[in-house]
Amino acid sequence: MPTAVKICGITDATGLDAAVAGGADYVGLVFFPKSPRNLAHGAARALRDRIPHNSSTKTVALVVDPTDADLFAIIHDVDPDLIQLHGHESLERVAAIRAHFKKPILKAIPVASAADMESGLAYLAPGRLADIVLYDAKPDPAAVLPGGNGLAFDWHILDGIKDRTDFALAGGLTPDNVAEAIARTGATIVDVSSGVESTPGRKDPGLIRRFLQAAKGAKQGT
Repeated sequence: MPTAVKICGITDATGLDAAVAGGADYVGLVFFPKSPRNLAHGAARALRDRIPHNSSTKTVALVVDPTDADLFAIIHDVDPDLIQLHGHESLERVAAIRAHFKKPILKAIPVASAADMESGLAYLAPGRLADIVLYDAKPDPAAVLPGGNGLAFDWHILDGIKDRTDFALAGGLTPDNVAEAIARTGATIVDVSSGVESTPGRKDPGLIRRFLQAAKGAKQGT
């Protein structure tokens, strides 16, 4: 089965249309004021409603350490298909969000070592607090953004994980390296943001098309 693709940080119709037309499985809508990809709820809803009814592309709301009020407003105003938790949400917090809001959850795990990878698996323990974990490069402690920084990490850290669970991969992916990333790691989903942008927050349709073609044509690691 081809690796699924998430184009994250969509901010306008041009980027959305390119992602949907190219066969993106997911598009990410960011709700984090410090990000150049941050969206007001009305703008996010307009993008969600632009996706054709016959499209299989799903929407993912990316949030960072959200309050219940944050999540309630996003779900009420935008109605995303999935929630991506990209902060320091604890196991208990993820469990509470899942129980209360009844949405599939993608939990981002910042990675710089094998210990980080293992810590992510706790979110998939009995009870499946998250539906899938997203391994992303651990940002510099002084970084403003928890992701979308264009940083890669050593994919060798993920050796063997594909035999234990499905997972998503992010961090420094581009049209030029995504096929290698898939072949090397066996990722179930690849997630890109800055790697398909012309400037921060502005998606490049040509780069989106190239990324989707490369990812969909790649062979997963065995």
